[in-house]
Amino acid sequence: MALLTNLLSRLGIGRRPAPAPTLPNEEQKPTSELGRRPTPENQVKYLYRQMYVDPALRAAILDIRRMDREDGRVKKLHGRMARSAITGGLRLEGSPSKRIINQWKLFERRLQLRNQQKLESDCRGLVMEGSLPMQWVLGPDNRVVAGVRMPTETLLPKVGLNGRFEDPANAYEQIDLITGMTVARFPLWQLTLVRLTPDNYDDLGSLGRPYLDASRTVWQKLQMTDEDLVIRRRTRAPQRFSHVLEGASPDELTTYRTRVEDDQKEITTDFFSNKKGGVTALQGDANLDQIADVSYLLDTFYAGSPAPKGLFGYSEGLSRDILEDLKRDYFEEIDALQDTLSAVYDQGFRLDLLLAGINPEAEEFEVVFAERRTETLNQAADRALKYQALGVPPTMVWEAAGLDAAKVKARKEQDAKDFDPYPDPDNIGKPPPGAPPVRVTPGNGRKGESATTIATRA
Repeated sequence: MALLTNLLSRLGIGRRPAPAPTLPNEEQKPTSELGRRPTPENQVKYLYRQMYVDPALRAAILDIRRMDREDGRVKKLHGRMARSAITGGLRLEGSPSKRIINQWKLFERRLQLRNQQKLESDCRGLVMEGSLPMQWVLGPDNRVVAGVRMPTETLLPKVGLNGRFEDPANAYEQIDLITGMTVARFPLWQLTLVRLTPDNYDDLGSLGRPYLDASRTVWQKLQMTDEDLVIRRRTRAPQRFSHVLEGASPDELTTYRTRVEDDQKEITTDFFSNKKGGVTALQGDANLDQIADVSYLLDTFYAGSPAPKGLFGYSEGLSRDILEDLKRDYFEEIDALQDTLSAVYDQGFRLDLLLAGINPEAEEFEVVFAERRTETLNQAADRALKYQALGVPPTMVWEAAGLDAAKVKARKEQDAKDFDPYPDPDNIGKPPPGAPPVRVTPGNGRKGESATTIATRA
């Protein structure tokens, strides 16, 4: 008890923090503004976080991984979220210079950010673990050559009572979960961590939560009910027969029963008796179609997931309009996931620019995903055409259409050299002669939205 009290006292739990030293002309701040003390119900959890990884988060991550391995619905949900988020890949948005664009191309190639498997693996890790800790590996030339995703449940953020890192040179520690020893330490610049729905965003020691964290109990009940349903069908569904051999001795009845059961391929469902009677058919369970409890658990499970169950084949009783609304909500979740995931690569690219001697804050740019999932390709084209009609700069028009403005410009310049030996500088950006006109028709799309119409010339 004395050891625990001493440890609590050293961590600042259970006593008032000492006032910070002040200069002669500096006004003393109230004690409540000097640091954040944990609430009484969080003191034990905070004590664990000072010494070891969060056991509750580790248990949640292990449960989510087991669900992903054993249930195809969970695996499909994680896979669809990851593939929906990384569609189109990454691109630079803003007004970067050619130097920044060239550095991004090299960074993208070194870190394999054009590889769909790499992006999908990072996104699946973020969805299943609730956090994405990315370790930046430097090469011999002090440039970022790889981004390695670390397991979240082995990391321990070294934060103080105020939720901030006490030493940026030792911001994270990796714990061996078997021996409890520290196997690696990471400075703040070397490991970038983003979180999904943390309990407190300003507390840097509060890690994120997996998407299906709150659905684990419902999933366990659903698995148990599914198994009970199969057992009930196998034991109660088959038709039974009652064999009655009047006057037969026990040995004769046993011989007859053995001969009949040897011919059976499934569960033994017959009954035998040596009393007066005959072979009578017994009807199986007539209430096997009553699975309302399974349907309820299935609805509850998908209600806590970001994707509607209609996207996974459970479309019974689901109208098209309701499915469209649920899909819109799902795509909003995907957009938020894209923003969280792209923040990791944005931070890594800015670190790479600093190592190359380039100030990333001198120019306006950010790393984003090319395609936003809240709108269809037709809607993105409509918005780009409307921007063009309003006189928006061409680079923003291409970005609104979901295209990389730098790649479009480079491709247009290359095509002008390859196919037009005498380019007309006054005709750049105009449609070629004979091209069909493109019009935006208001109210002609689904749910009253605009639609793009392309008319053929006579």
